[in-house]
Amino acid sequence: MLQTLVRPFIRDRFLHLLLLIGVALCFAVPFQPALWAQAIDWHTIITLAGLMMLTKGVELSGYFDVLGRRMVKRFATERQLAIFMVGAAAVLSTFLTNDVALFIIVPLTITLKKLCSIPVTRLIIFEALAVNAGSLLTPIGNPQNILLWGRSGLSFAAFTWQMTPLALAMVASLLVLCWFCFPKKALNYHGHDKIHAWQPRLVFASVALYVIFVISLELKQEIWGLALVALGFVVLARKILLSIDWSLLLVFVVMFIDVHLITRLPLLEHALHGVSQLSEGGLFALGVGLSQIISNVPATILLLNYVPASALLAFAVNIGGFGLLPGSLANLIALRMANDRRIWLRFHYYSLPMLLWAAAVGYGLLQLFT
Repeated sequence: MLQTLVRPFIRDRFLHLLLLIGVALCFAVPFQPALWAQAIDWHTIITLAGLMMLTKGVELSGYFDVLGRRMVKRFATERQLAIFMVGAAAVLSTFLTNDVALFIIVPLTITLKKLCSIPVTRLIIFEALAVNAGSLLTPIGNPQNILLWGRSGLSFAAFTWQMTPLALAMVASLLVLCWFCFPKKALNYHGHDKIHAWQPRLVFASVALYVIFVISLELKQEIWGLALVALGFVVLARKILLSIDWSLLLVFVVMFIDVHLITRLPLLEHALHGVSQLSEGGLFALGVGLSQIISNVPATILLLNYVPASALLAFAVNIGGFGLLPGSLANLIALRMANDRRIWLRFHYYSLPMLLWAAAVGYGLLQLFT
């Protein structure tokens, strides 16, 4: 049991890299470990832990296999199935947030690999891009929009209307790209005669625990909600808690600390004092570029100390979710769930061109509508 829990931490090269970066940064900024705990977004960590347990419960129940078989039978070609999954990821992310959408879509996509010959790695990459594109539409689609919405003073409808042109352009672009990247190839369905056993009790319990967890988040009692979810799975199926990639949580913790240390660099602190004097183009480029380095949520928090929550800033940090892996935490979640080492490099084959296209389209829309 101990070996099962420790193995992911030993094999996690990305975690090791983040730890090395953190150690190096400690020599460049004041060493104040007492402040590190404050730099961690514990709400995000707790939410992520609960979602990991809940989706793993549904996954190990076998229900994704049943749902996957039903879905595959409804689509004749690889292209049709891919467009549906990418579109579903984009739509779900608008009201469930991008990370929750991934926790639903990616395990289902992995199940499809057992049922047909669709290229799962490429599809997960497109789903990661899709949740970045879809979640930018609404104030609740992702954490940076929640921050921007609260500071902007706009209504829910006004904020959504402000982001609609960019969201439509990026989702449409992604679906067009999906059309060309997934061929009109007939799906080769495996195991037509097999009847897959699943555990309804575990599925229904996972759904009930999900409702409890969401209510606890709404009531700001997330720790109690997480405890109830964990206790429920201890009683129902302990193997779920052993099967989770717990090293992902430590990756996020170390990432928050690394970002905190980066923002304390004297050179960066000095440079940011002139942010308010930047031109529109300069601020837009800074929002996109800074997101590539420290992720778009910390970039938003940092920039809101110097500039108002404008449409320009909202466009910039949301576009910054494309491109390099750190641009959005959703990228990291999707690629980690894929459990394929090759996906880390392949992701950038699609995400970097998408970043350039999104930046050009986004800045053009800003010039057109403002």
